[in-house]
Amino acid sequence: MNQKTALFELHQQTGAKIVAFGGWDMPLHYGSQVEEHHAVRRDAGMFDVSHMARVDLHGNGVRQFLRHLVANNVDKLTVFGKALYTCMLNAHGGVIDDLIVYFLRDDWFRIVVNAATRDKDLAWIEDQAQHVPGVKIEPRPDLAMIAVQGPNARDKTCVALVDAVQAACADLKPFFAVETNGYFIARTGYTGEDGFEIILSNDQAPNVWRALQRAGVAPCGLGARDTLRLEAGMNLYGTDMDENTTPLESGLAWTVAWEPKDRDFVGRKALETQREQGVMRKLTGLVLLDRGVLRGHQRVICADRQQGEITSGSFSPTLGRAIAMARVPVAVHTGDSCRVEIRGKQLDAKVVKYPFVRHGKSCLGDL
Repeated sequence: MNQKTALFELHQQTGAKIVAFGGWDMPLHYGSQVEEHHAVRRDAGMFDVSHMARVDLHGNGVRQFLRHLVANNVDKLTVFGKALYTCMLNAHGGVIDDLIVYFLRDDWFRIVVNAATRDKDLAWIEDQAQHVPGVKIEPRPDLAMIAVQGPNARDKTCVALVDAVQAACADLKPFFAVETNGYFIARTGYTGEDGFEIILSNDQAPNVWRALQRAGVAPCGLGARDTLRLEAGMNLYGTDMDENTTPLESGLAWTVAWEPKDRDFVGRKALETQREQGVMRKLTGLVLLDRGVLRGHQRVICADRQQGEITSGSFSPTLGRAIAMARVPVAVHTGDSCRVEIRGKQLDAKVVKYPFVRHGKSCLGDL
């Protein structure tokens, strides 16, 4: 039986279409995925992301542990609430998961990992922690998480929450979090829009969800979340990267901190070898020029018959056309023409640089 978040009954009452996702019963949409997508791009929408796993790491050895566990360098985190996006790698440099690390104290960090990889991630973290004394791993199933995203998301969130919370988060900078009145509020997200991700107790979550609705924030499901993150050029674990692909071939080289040279994080040797030998494939954007819809695993035929594969694809509600992320040979360049095989037909497409959309506007120019 799938797990249910603290907001599940509210989703049912609102008429959500419920689907199984990562071992949870989650809302796919509340009637119109496209309308929910536009609500986030044009105004404000909210997502129940309580299925994602929140894990607190405690102890005097926790910073040293994270220096080894993840590819980015947590030494960048010195101020309360500062967040860091990173990947957790295996010994071959493959991505076990992508996650966000928050600094709370020298002996207390918080990480948020994906729902579908929760059990695998925890097992890996616990195994790695055996080699570092003074680290306690504490999953937080008592906490829910609501993402409020869109150009008006911050203003509407401040209206919905109590005065003390408004004051604390009004001037919050991107990729920082604040803790106040039982809320942990981070200015982060997965849509390419501004907004907050709010971590709070399961008991508080329903009342906050209702308050956000009264403030004019539209409930949104997983369907809109996926098209939004694709337009924003944000990777989805399990499709755009996994344990068989490295950050260097997944558009995530920027998440690898090579300095200091003596920081021996898991997967470093494999990544150094790959960097020295040269990456053979990379992640890029595609726009379909013909009519059709791009989907994962469709074959991409590039110049000189070089082949790639779509990792994520969908119709873009903002652009009104099909877009995709694809893994292609490194010799393929932005602006190149290519063809995508869809149901036995080869349709024209163009290689583009993602993101496809930023702040609700197309990044594709005159294409």
